[in-house]
Amino acid sequence: MATRTASARQTMRPILAGSRTVVPLAVALLVASCGAVSNVGNSLFGSSSPPMGQPGHVAGFLGGVVADEPRAALVGREVLSEGGDAADAAVAVGFTLAVTLPSRAGLGGGGACLAYSPEKDTVNGGVPEAIMFTPVAPSNPGPNADRPAAVPMYARGLYLLHARYGRQPFESLTAPAQRYAQLGVPASRTLANDLSVVAGPLFADPAARAVFSQNGTPLQEGQTLLQPALAATIGELRVAGVGDLYQGRLARELEAQSPQVGGPLTVADLYRALPQLATPLFTAAGADRAAFLPPPADGGLAAMAAFTELRSQPNDLAGATARGLAVVARWRAGGVTPQQVLQASSLPAATLPELPASTTFATLDQYGNAVVCAVSMGNLFGTGRIVPGMGFLLAPSPASVAPPLYSAGLVWNEHLNEFRAAVGGSGQAGAPTAVAVALENALRTGRPMAALVPDPGRANVIECFGYLPGDKSSCRWATDPRGAGIAIGGD
Repeated sequence: MATRTASARQTMRPILAGSRTVVPLAVALLVASCGAVSNVGNSLFGSSSPPMGQPGHVAGFLGGVVADEPRAALVGREVLSEGGDAADAAVAVGFTLAVTLPSRAGLGGGGACLAYSPEKDTVNGGVPEAIMFTPVAPSNPGPNADRPAAVPMYARGLYLLHARYGRQPFESLTAPAQRYAQLGVPASRTLANDLSVVAGPLFADPAARAVFSQNGTPLQEGQTLLQPALAATIGELRVAGVGDLYQGRLARELEAQSPQVGGPLTVADLYRALPQLATPLFTAAGADRAAFLPPPADGGLAAMAAFTELRSQPNDLAGATARGLAVVARWRAGGVTPQQVLQASSLPAATLPELPASTTFATLDQYGNAVVCAVSMGNLFGTGRIVPGMGFLLAPSPASVAPPLYSAGLVWNEHLNEFRAAVGGSGQAGAPTAVAVALENALRTGRPMAALVPDPGRANVIECFGYLPGDKSSCRWATDPRGAGIAIGGD
């Protein structure tokens, strides 16, 4: 059994990228939500801490949140301060990103998460679990769909994450997103940058132009982003439940409106679109174990291949990148299992088509529960068309656009039952290498961002070199300094 003294990890030179050298939802929702041990104030002795659900309920170490959009990260931190766990914070971050960073996250898109709870008596026995909600193609895209849309998976995926691991009321976690959509939020630097790339084709859609511009000019950083129709949709999800978007009034509304924006999407398509629980891909990481997202989030497959390569050849960054891309290209060609392609001794060099953008976020609470997610709209701003009256963009069908490389990894110690590190990677084809390099650097150095990951990759990292729950003082978090995100927590 590894000891904490031995596991503090000797400090070694990081990999210097800058040197230029499954279970269905219906079953899952029957399982009671798990939560970490509650940090309840002792009312018998007159505790003056605010009650559960109020900011400041948790005193001292909160954990941390990392995201590519600052306001979403701040919302997640507030959830931790209120007594929510890592899954609660992740759900709140995810819904807030659907408002503050709709170019990369939204109700019409999807993604995948890794969730970990250190307790053996939790729903997955102290082993990381994957929540898969990657978008799926509709049963009949229609002959006139010039930009076929995917069946939305985002809301159901975050709901499944909460059903398995959350503790606060789900509707409370969507309240900040609804408020930002209704009252407005300053456009972030990341959103403004994304708008500058695609404003021309995006503004061909009158609804998108009305939301994302001022007098026809793309919103600049700090200008107010208002989305009242999206606020109404989120509000209805809060009152009627997420299922309303898949089999209720919202589902029927989406069926009616979708032919105008890349449909048709039918209520039957929506009803059948279930997120899944899946076993991650596992590999050794010294005395620890590493988990990666499994296919269809095949960026995790590429990240594991690159990580394994770096473990044996720490200085061969080019080789690790090439291995990851070759593995995912072979997987996408079909006819092999993940294990077969990972074990292949040699694969032809491969390049992938231009891939969609994504965004990632990670959360950690005071008890060592952790979540890391990668989400995407399939393209920047999805199909570029907002569903009339509903306020959200649809993602393109995976049958018509190459899916993104959803990339995330998490390391834990199965003997100590404690968390070690989590990384989300974005940057199109660079996302898997970003995860592999950031994880390897964190394990080698005990620092969350010891060196930049290679371009075009970007990483969000949470790291506890002394493990958690164990050594709270060892935990650190970092976002890629080349982006405009934020890493925040509390002591």
